[in-house]
Amino acid sequence: MEKQQLKSTLEAILFSANDPLSSLQLEKYFDPKDQVNRADLKATLVLLQQQYHHSGIELKQVQTGYRFQTRQEYKYWVAKHTSERTPKYSRALLETLAIIAYQQPTTRAEIEAIRGVTVSSNIIKTLEERQWIRVLGHKEVPGRPAMFGTSREFLDYFNLKSLNELPKLSDLVSVKDVNFSLNLEQTT
Repeated sequence: MEKQQLKSTLEAILFSANDPLSSLQLEKYFDPKDQVNRADLKATLVLLQQQYHHSGIELKQVQTGYRFQTRQEYKYWVAKHTSERTPKYSRALLETLAIIAYQQPTTRAEIEAIRGVTVSSNIIKTLEERQWIRVLGHKEVPGRPAMFGTSREFLDYFNLKSLNELPKLSDLVSVKDVNFSLNLEQTT
């Protein structure tokens, strides 16, 4: 397959996809007769990222793959035509999410010890429903409490490839300094 045709094909596939697509998933779109290998795909993805560098949209690599999305600096205007209301999250929910992200795997009791208050069941339920956290296992102590960690969906939603992209805790004065408000609106 010619480079321009591959670029246009990948652009169409990624533009129409509902979820991020990994390199492995993208490979499956092509037949052996197309003669497209992983190196060609990766090089073409880099070209697409460069092509959209000065555009209102971008090809973003997140934890589960690549997706087209609106650049963050245009979210104000894009939000004007969406009918969905941006969910509002409480400070308690965001603090709990931050503790899980930075301390994982962690138990509910450990979260409560850090926050100094009881964690509402609704907070854990909301985080699980959003698929931002998941149970990683159970701690080998009496009661075998669930140990929580973040999920791939958490990384995708907050535009992260890995947890290493989170701000360093030493750079933060307090949990309120973590600016979740910039990333709470899912880009489209």
